[in-house]
Amino acid sequence: QVQLVESGGGLVQAGGSLRLSCVASTTIFSRNAMAWYRQSPGKQRELVAAITSGGGITNYADSVKGRFTISRDNAKNTVYLQMNSLKPEDTAVYYCNLGRYSGTYYPLNYWGQGTQVTVSS
Repeated sequence: QVQLVESGGGLVQAGGSLRLSCVASTTIFSRNAMAWYRQSPGKQRELVAAITSGGGITNYADSVKGRFTISRDNAKNTVYLQMNSLKPEDTAVYYCNLGRYSGTYYPLNYWGQGTQVTVSS
């Protein structure tokens, strides 16, 4: 069984920062790539950032590049998303995902419950 539990969302002003966390309840966490997705009302879920199993390679959506940082601590079965210089367009529900990486990220059907991020102007 795989469970992903997210935390760290909230309400911040534009220009502020948040750090999201996702804890995975699986003994094979370290073998998998991980990613963060987000979804706003009326829009499709989009990939925000991905990281390989060992943390050696990261990829970001163009809209967040230079502002967001994905990282992981395999000893804690946890993946993080540090979000700086937040903009109102970053407002969304953010989801943690477990997947694979083969040049590009491939999501598996393991998702967290989502955590709301709201950025006010």
